[in-house]
Amino acid sequence: MRKFISQLFFLLITLISFPSQAQTEDLARRLFNVHETYREVSLTQRRFKQKDILPLISKRQGKPLYQIEQVGESFEGRAIQMIKVGTGKRKVLLWSQMHGDEPTATMATFDIFNFLEGKNDGFDSFRKDLLENTTLYFVPMLNPDGAERYQRRTMQGIDMNRDAAARQTPEAVILKGLVDKLKPDFGFNLHDQSPRYSAGRSPKVATISFLATSYDYELSINPVRERSMQLIVGMNKVLQKYIPGQVARYSDDHEPRGFGDNVQKWGTTLVLIESGGYVGDPEKQYIRQLNFMAILSALGKISDNSLTKENREEYYDIPENGRWVYDLVVRNATVKQSGKSFTADLGINRSEVNYANASKFFYYSKIEDFGDLHPQYGSQELDATGLTIEKGKVHPTTYKNVSEISKLNAKSLLREGYTYVRLAADSNTRALGLYFTTAPLHVLRAGQPVPTGTPGLGATATFILKKAGKVKYAVINGFVHDLDDFEAEKGQGIIE
Repeated sequence: MRKFISQLFFLLITLISFPSQAQTEDLARRLFNVHETYREVSLTQRRFKQKDILPLISKRQGKPLYQIEQVGESFEGRAIQMIKVGTGKRKVLLWSQMHGDEPTATMATFDIFNFLEGKNDGFDSFRKDLLENTTLYFVPMLNPDGAERYQRRTMQGIDMNRDAAARQTPEAVILKGLVDKLKPDFGFNLHDQSPRYSAGRSPKVATISFLATSYDYELSINPVRERSMQLIVGMNKVLQKYIPGQVARYSDDHEPRGFGDNVQKWGTTLVLIESGGYVGDPEKQYIRQLNFMAILSALGKISDNSLTKENREEYYDIPENGRWVYDLVVRNATVKQSGKSFTADLGINRSEVNYANASKFFYYSKIEDFGDLHPQYGSQELDATGLTIEKGKVHPTTYKNVSEISKLNAKSLLREGYTYVRLAADSNTRALGLYFTTAPLHVLRAGQPVPTGTPGLGATATFILKKAGKVKYAVINGFVHDLDDFEAEKGQGIIE
């Protein structure tokens, strides 16, 4: 009887000490739903720069909740700041934008600050426990020089996530110094990844990917790395409610130059989070909301130590990132070459091209693969069975400028098979290089050669698809226009 009472007492203590999975999921659901209330409204698109977040940091100077410290300068002399919040014994270091073009978690960080300042919304107890049990150290933009140019690497041209050992960049020196000084129990290495990763061998884009980084080539698991796996298992469970089948993980291969691998080796439980793609969310505002929910949920598990209830083996149930998704796949198009016909698929990707100041971008699309693509998928797919692919024609009229072209009836031109229009030699666009137009047409500068032959591998993704001699679809710069359901305002044209 005494043994039974002892076991019952232990069970009751366990149930009181550790929230159930249902409680965890309820917290995550409420965090997800409240995000709009705390969303930082000044950050509405992902190509912001340090000047856009400095006022958000400055307005928190002097508030009792925060301690704000300049922890160093970038290569170009931009201040790198750290915001401390909380007084608990469990220390957590979170850094974002060590790659300048990976800003999703930076947006979520300022949403989290807004949330931590909230009250009387049903989360007061959660905030109190979080801030009493943890001390959070946020570095919202570790590579401001890269963010200025919306580029991955630092101003020196170095990938600082491969600079943990050599520390040739001042930004890497800063991060290593923080790890040495703070000796954080937990670290969050916050990134963005290509929107074309798939969650395993599937058509589903990997919206969020994780990695419990390996600290050696043997992929050993010590208590430090085990906690990484447990945290990821917990985050995956809540994310599956919102992006089912769209969570993936990176291969565990050890990277001796990587910060994630080394921070884990130095004794900090490290979770790497990568924000990928979600169809219809090019500015990653929904993914930002997922970051807000997942990071706060994970911090809650660190706060109450409930992460230890998660089964680390479930980490391996998360599918690995795959390379199985194109932006657009055209299936089963009939191709005519040298008097012969065959069917082929086209895999098309839309790459972002920065404007001069990197605040905005446009798309430049190419045919990345050609042939049998049945193992691959498209975020958008077009069934071209029974349709013949052809190069579009060049309209015989030469136009003075892009403004003239924007006034054309694009639908009529495309119906007649004209995908290309040409600018006059004195057009003021000659010095711009590759450029964008909202007209759903492919604009050729004077002297730019007309593409020849059937569109194929490596070509700009501009072509028409015909059925019985009639144009059914026009693909202009990788964007599909159904001529039976035409919307001119969706134009993503290109000027070459």
